[in-house]
Amino acid sequence: MRPMIHILVGAVVVSLVAAVGVHAETPTAAHFAACNSDAQAATRAGTATPTTKDFLRVEASNPQLVGMAPEGVTDAAYQATYRTRMRRNGF
Repeated sequence: MRPMIHILVGAVVVSLVAAVGVHAETPTAAHFAACNSDAQAATRAGTATPTTKDFLRVEASNPQLVGMAPEGVTDAAYQATYRTRMRRNGF
C-alpha cells in the first residue's frame, strides 16, 4: 500500500509542476505580432465580435493589451480579437 501512495503523490506533484510551467511563459514580440496581425485582419474583415465589456475596456488599462499596436488601442473590435488570441496562447 505504501508504494502506491508514493506513486500517487509523485503523479500529483508532476501534474502540478507541469501546470505551473505552462502558465509561467512570458509573451514575446512574436506573440504580440501574431495577435496584432489577427486583430488587424479580423477588424478589416468585420469578423471581430466585441462585447459591451470590450467597449468599456477601450477606456481602461488592461494587462492583456500589452504589446498591442497603437491603432488597436481605441478600437473595441481590435481589442476583442487581440485579447482572444492572447488567451489562446496562454496569456
